[in-house]
Amino acid sequence: MSSRIHSISITVGTILVAIGFTGLCCAQSSKLAWDEQRSRMVDREIVAAGVTDRRVVQAMRDTPRHEFVPLAQRKLSYLDMALPIGSQQTISPPFVVAYMTEQLDPQPSDRVLEIGTGSGYQAAVLSRLVGEVYTIEIVPELGRRAARVLKRQKLENVHTRVGDGYVGWPEAAPFDKIIVTCSPERPPQALVDQLAEGGRMVIPVGERYQQNLYLLRKVDGILKREQLRATLFVPMTGAAEEKRELQPDGSDPRIANGDFEEVAEGDTAEPRPAGWHYLRQARLGASDDSVRGRVLLFANKDPGRSSQALQGFAVDGRRVKALQVSFDARGEEIRFGQKTTEWPYLIVSYYNERRAWIADEVIGPLRGSFPWTRYEKRLSVPLAAREANLRLGLLGAVGELEIDQVRLGAVSATR
Repeated sequence: MSSRIHSISITVGTILVAIGFTGLCCAQSSKLAWDEQRSRMVDREIVAAGVTDRRVVQAMRDTPRHEFVPLAQRKLSYLDMALPIGSQQTISPPFVVAYMTEQLDPQPSDRVLEIGTGSGYQAAVLSRLVGEVYTIEIVPELGRRAARVLKRQKLENVHTRVGDGYVGWPEAAPFDKIIVTCSPERPPQALVDQLAEGGRMVIPVGERYQQNLYLLRKVDGILKREQLRATLFVPMTGAAEEKRELQPDGSDPRIANGDFEEVAEGDTAEPRPAGWHYLRQARLGASDDSVRGRVLLFANKDPGRSSQALQGFAVDGRRVKALQVSFDARGEEIRFGQKTTEWPYLIVSYYNERRAWIADEVIGPLRGSFPWTRYEKRLSVPLAAREANLRLGLLGAVGELEIDQVRLGAVSATR
């Protein structure tokens, strides 16, 4: 009897060891898969896009973004895109996190204030680069969730608080650096006051869908302002939103600078089109067509590599039933990218009041070589839509594409 029990015990023990070994292998395999995706994303979307600070690049390689992304979105963790995290908020695209961090010039001894904890991802990246991070989130459930994730990641130099970032964290001030990951109409005075002499603040400011990222330096008590690039962040809520003077009109959706004649200020030697952001392998240029002014040029030789420009706008599906969209384009030897779905399109992506994606409407694809051609289409607007992004470019395809005269008009729901 005892021999049989002993035999059964060995069998059960062997099974449990095998299960444990299999689980360990699966966990290791999963970690390797995430690490590979993250490394590829850093190479393609951060280093290739111009981020050069080695410490920042390494922090992006070391920070597991998937741990800060909700389970429903986790498979998209290492795509360079914003993702919803609940409560009408998003986790910023990795390039934006890396770019803002680089502009902040983080040093090991810095005390940094972050306004807008969100998922906790930006704070996690900063924690690897500076002495102390103080981060504030106005949405209680997001703030508590981020605190749990940061604690699970054993990032002991990150201090979290639920509150209105508009007033900052006065008892912990002054701060060497301040980073704001939501957009007020103008920099809050409390944050300016809490920035140390010689300190730097990176902040997106402006209208809801037309914002610019600024680098502010405090010199002799005065802020020196440098415009970096066009961007698009969720609004700073609370007191900042209550004080906002210009509100978007969802019944009158518009695209700014659709002819690309207006040039943005910025820190780059190459001019960028005002109003357009998240540019990849895109630049302003002059067309061979003598009647045209500036056009937006896309060029890509690497199949699957991002090549795009984007602009956000308000649209209320209760008031607007369709968008009349048009643009001019010229193509040179355009072929699909890594996948047969990777072709140039104009894509309008709609989002509901929680900033969750609803649907895409497209014009395209554009193929081969063709002279200047006008493309026009009426795109339906979902009833639940409250905002949208217009994205265009090669979108993974290879070849050259020129775009001009992007136009967007509303078709009223009452017609």
